[in-house]
Amino acid sequence: MPEEAPLLANEEDHPQQVVYADGDRRIVTMDSARYVDARNRDTDVVVPSSYLGVLPARLIAPHRPKGVIGHDGCIGKDGAGISGLWFLEALGIPAATADGMSAELGNGLDLYETGLISRLNIYAERCGIVEGMPVSEAAKLLLTNDPGEVDEGTKIRREVKATSDSGRQLVVTDSIVFALPEDSRNVLVTAGHTGRSGADFLLEVSPHGFICSDGGRSKNDAGIAGLAITEAHGLAGACCDAWSAPVGDAFKAYDEGIISACNQPARDRGVEVGMSVQDAAAALLEDLKD
Repeated sequence: MPEEAPLLANEEDHPQQVVYADGDRRIVTMDSARYVDARNRDTDVVVPSSYLGVLPARLIAPHRPKGVIGHDGCIGKDGAGISGLWFLEALGIPAATADGMSAELGNGLDLYETGLISRLNIYAERCGIVEGMPVSEAAKLLLTNDPGEVDEGTKIRREVKATSDSGRQLVVTDSIVFALPEDSRNVLVTAGHTGRSGADFLLEVSPHGFICSDGGRSKNDAGIAGLAITEAHGLAGACCDAWSAPVGDAFKAYDEGIISACNQPARDRGVEVGMSVQDAAAALLEDLKD
């Protein structure tokens, strides 16, 4: 089996345009992911205006660019237009996509000049990229910033969003398994499911309050079964609707999520179905009155 796709196998057939250079580091635009090649290894941020699905990611990955910004193909069915973000993340490559209505498909220069970031993987996030940022700005961040450790393994995100008068913290982290011993006094917004196994971890931590994902509820409402289990132990908890924020991403749950279910201890502290995750977390954080 050939190492390269059979069409356009030679570098001279791969039109690239250098739009920015800083020493040996470059930002290089191109109209197709197929045009990424050995010239781009290690020091280049490539901006190919292909959709960034798994197939384009597989074309890019062997050349190991410093970073990638592609087109999101308007995301499409099954999220196929952005699925390569996590393919590249698994290989330690920072990557992002531009909103399909902000940039033309098949026009790398247009993507660079007019594109706005729509999605990104954790390594691009660590470089400072945020959704809505111009691609030209994001590409320079990928070029100059270090994404940190990129070897295989879990990448833990954790951020304190608020602190109560008594010092209790509202902590956002992607899974309850990332909780710390001191989180027994905190409110946790996480994004794993709230099923039986999730309840086991919640009981082990025993936080002051929690919000996890409902996992789409699933058969027999298994995705929220942990609410009753934790209620029996006096833990106040709620679930984020998996259709309002993606399972596994606690930061989107905190920013965009809507409460789909809660247990009685959470209701007693002001949490209601239909409330935003931010408002529910704030209610759980309030210091209990004697």
